[in-house]
Amino acid sequence: MVHEVVAEVWRGEFLESVHHGSVVALDAAGGTRLSMGRPDRVTFPRSSNKPVQGLAMVRNGLDLDGELLALSCASHSGEDFHVDGARRILAKAGLDFSALQCTPDLPIGDAALAAHLAAGRGKAPEYMNCSGKHAAMLLTCVINGWSTDDYLEFSHPLQVSVRSTLEELAGEPVGAVGVDGCGAPLFGISLNGLARAFGALAGAPVGSLEHKIAAAMNAHPEWVGGTGRDVTELMRALPGAVAKDGAEGVYAIGLPDGSAVALKIADGSNRARAVVVVEALRLLGVDVEALAPLATVPVLGHGRTVGAVRPALAMTG
Repeated sequence: MVHEVVAEVWRGEFLESVHHGSVVALDAAGGTRLSMGRPDRVTFPRSSNKPVQGLAMVRNGLDLDGELLALSCASHSGEDFHVDGARRILAKAGLDFSALQCTPDLPIGDAALAAHLAAGRGKAPEYMNCSGKHAAMLLTCVINGWSTDDYLEFSHPLQVSVRSTLEELAGEPVGAVGVDGCGAPLFGISLNGLARAFGALAGAPVGSLEHKIAAAMNAHPEWVGGTGRDVTELMRALPGAVAKDGAEGVYAIGLPDGSAVALKIADGSNRARAVVVVEALRLLGVDVEALAPLATVPVLGHGRTVGAVRPALAMTG
């Protein structure tokens, strides 16, 4: 079997559904503390790769700090401050929203989407959750004198650098290529490699470019996710951690000691991701008391909690 049961959906005392997946937790020395399913098989990291993309850009001269650097590594909710941040990044390159080649979209945060629709606005590239990354890609191109019209091509110098940076941090070659939802090149690696990459980012020494990425994300987690997002709450609760969610049930988190977790929910559902991450962190010896709101997901009946999504018994022992 490729995947194992990693989360269970309980409605009262009845086990209603399960989520299969693969998960790996690495300790500070790179040893495997938890391995379920097949974390050695190639997976598309989706947006969990954004911190590595950000590192590639910084290595190529991207001159951003603080919240704008965090936004460059974000799947933001499309709140007003996110959109304004993308505008500020583009302005540094002498560009505007028309230069973005990410897919036109709506905000993904519930509050942001409601406000957006109430204002009568529709889909646009700047509201797409990847617009901060795309703005930073364009700025990196301008800094280096690279073309901006084809910045999403696999052969573009920026994307070549992203691939080599990922292979370096993951400690393995890219095993598959594709196109992400935003139009950017997508490079597949194993969950083991993804965990190694996040451990390398979060555990990097102060003063390194890797630490610069991790520090910006942890200091400004609301710019990485948004209001009410679990990735934001994870980094708020864990000083020095770098966490990133990804589409199709992917999640990765690195800790300052170099330990890390990476996972993929097989059915692509987001519902069980945070539940599994929190349990894997507990198994690593992390104090997860502050993460209690993320440790289960309520199952509702007639608007009230009647059960929960919990980590599978195979995880908890």
